[in-house]
Amino acid sequence: MKKLEEYVRSIPDFPEPGIIFRDITSILQDPDGLRLAIDEMQAFLENLDVDVIVGTESRGFIFGMPIAYNLHKPFVPVRKKGKLPCETISRSYDLEYGQATIEIHKDAIKPGQKVAVVDDLIATGGTVKAAIEMIEELGGEVVKCVFLMELAGLNGRAALAGYDVDAAITYEGK
Repeated sequence: MKKLEEYVRSIPDFPEPGIIFRDITSILQDPDGLRLAIDEMQAFLENLDVDVIVGTESRGFIFGMPIAYNLHKPFVPVRKKGKLPCETISRSYDLEYGQATIEIHKDAIKPGQKVAVVDDLIATGGTVKAAIEMIEELGGEVVKCVFLMELAGLNGRAALAGYDVDAAITYEGK
């Protein structure tokens, strides 16, 4: 069986010269690659007391939903501003070229719930850090952050210092 890294398509000079884009669509398009990705990410949650799986828009949904289903846990989406229909709280965070705002329903996390956050990529850590702040504002406790890939050269773990963070694949560069 192939290693998970072998399913990732690397595209040089995208979106700009000198960048190697790590494309996950090649994982999603292969049933063995998709199964392996979900299994490896879910393995980080073994023997961990988790009440809720939170996924960030949009690729965190792709991986968080099957993990929540497999573990028989509820799934909570963290969405871009203006996409959730009920009362929300929000956080803004910096992007490389601007700012973004994400939201979560106010009733999505109950005080004391243990939460695992799932996303496809940890780069700078800004998106997940904003999600964690909202989860904690609602009274949840983030017990794990799970990623498919980590771009270690962007130091996202520093933004998530103090949290238990794992990635199925780590690339040393940006």
